[in-house]
Amino acid sequence: MSHIFTRNLTFQSNDLGKETTIMLTFDADMKGLYEDFFPVVWKVCKFGRTGQYKAHATYTNQLAFSKPQVAGGNIIDAETSVKINVSEKTFLTEANNVYHFSSPQSGTPGVLQAVNNTGATQDMAVGFMNPGDLTPKPALYFCDVRDGSHVTARFTPVLRAYIMSDYEETALIRDAVASHAIWSQDLTRLPESTTWTLKRDVATGRYTLD
Repeated sequence: MSHIFTRNLTFQSNDLGKETTIMLTFDADMKGLYEDFFPVVWKVCKFGRTGQYKAHATYTNQLAFSKPQVAGGNIIDAETSVKINVSEKTFLTEANNVYHFSSPQSGTPGVLQAVNNTGATQDMAVGFMNPGDLTPKPALYFCDVRDGSHVTARFTPVLRAYIMSDYEETALIRDAVASHAIWSQDLTRLPESTTWTLKRDVATGRYTLD
């Protein structure tokens, strides 16, 4: 079993000068991104023009597969899910319109796998489970997984922040975000708790998170 760790992230601002929204998502460069699978918006944090603001986000590296329910371009729930570790695989089956992931078993080293054995095309998602959560937070969405085929995920939690107000939490990002990320961090390399301050350069309008 993989070593389970938690990352507590705090984002703050003080007299930012402009009302601003940051969007957090796991959209690091991966083969097949925006073709075979799509990132999901994890967090949307809003900061006011004047005064002090804080937003918190917690990531735990307990990974999970789910069969997501999608409405209006957002993942609204999961019909079923299973916790899984790197180098394990699970099988999705269906009986009497009830879906079920099997208990994980040994799989291909270094990746997560979910095999679709339902007899029909399915959507799946890979995400993570925080303590106390009943369903996983989706990070990557795989659509139209054919019966008998499998999803293979090599998930590295590289989190990026964008200045964006166009997305809601759990929204599917179908195309690459138009703006550049102002911040990118591999969460495996951070200490358990970190604080990041959002600043805006008045002269250039550029934002930084330090």
